[in-house]
Amino acid sequence: MLKVSICPIYTLIEHYRETEMTDGLARSSALYDRVRRVIPAIEWPAFTDDIDAILDLKRRRNAVILAHNYQRPEIFHCMADIVGDSLALARKAMAVEADVIVLAGVHFMAETAKLLNPEKTVLIPDLNAGCSLADSITAADVRLLRQRYPGIPIVTYVNTSAAVKAESDICCTSGNAKAVVESLGVSRVIMLPDEYLAQNIAAQTDVQIITWKGHCEVHERFTPADIRQLREDHPGVTVLAHPECPPEVVAEADFSGSTAAMSDYVGRQKPPRVVLMTECSMSDNVAVEHPEVEFIRPCNLCPHMKRITLANIRTALEQNRHVVTIEPEIAGRARLAVERMLAV
Repeated sequence: MLKVSICPIYTLIEHYRETEMTDGLARSSALYDRVRRVIPAIEWPAFTDDIDAILDLKRRRNAVILAHNYQRPEIFHCMADIVGDSLALARKAMAVEADVIVLAGVHFMAETAKLLNPEKTVLIPDLNAGCSLADSITAADVRLLRQRYPGIPIVTYVNTSAAVKAESDICCTSGNAKAVVESLGVSRVIMLPDEYLAQNIAAQTDVQIITWKGHCEVHERFTPADIRQLREDHPGVTVLAHPECPPEVVAEADFSGSTAAMSDYVGRQKPPRVVLMTECSMSDNVAVEHPEVEFIRPCNLCPHMKRITLANIRTALEQNRHVVTIEPEIAGRARLAVERMLAV
């Protein structure tokens, strides 16, 4: 009589899980090599299912992922096709040859990608990935400023909604703000909405800048006392500050610049020890490229950037959510402000 051997179902399940994890680790081992210095090995298996699914979905949907410098390393270094600061993402979005763009960043960045790629599907994985700067001003506020300061050009930071951009003359980023302000050839401009960025740019130019009282909830928390304490605790540290920090913080730093400029500085100068006064994940992402540099991390996280995960990027591609749309009348005027910036 034939004896049938019965394997308990839980044994089959455990065997399947172990085999799946091993296969996933093997498939993603090359990706993990990129980030092993900043992601513990014990955490990596939790990412492999989503990574495999996203890679497959990108192929099937002809999709690309644009990731800001503040994204987590597993997104920035392992899943993204295009990375950078707001200016770099805006520029590179125009050359994308894909049907679908997933913006791993915050909502205003997804809107900017849509403005520059109106015929493409642009997805934002979490609609609540907002921005304190974008929330600090409305299109109605800009119209009132025009009434108060007739004839004064309005320069609007890209960290704003499409509706605000549509009311502006030209956009700027932290990387090109000074060049944009001076390109207008006037003695006075309105610069919105980041008060600290505007004040820091005003210190570099003869153009008089009228400001708005908007702040980044990450950068406004840094203080000069923080820098002095860092220098005391870590002798010889080089301090790099984002221009969204208060002017007194920028004054205490060794260098101030956009996220791209800070990354370039580390690559060019190779400081033995450095601290980036900006969002926490930026240090992880730059550290991957520069293992010889010691990074001190004063960890201020952006709660909005951290809403973007591998899991909701996967869901965005699987379910085509959330599609970014902009009213045509707003889109046309906002696109013009962005294109004027890119021309500078």
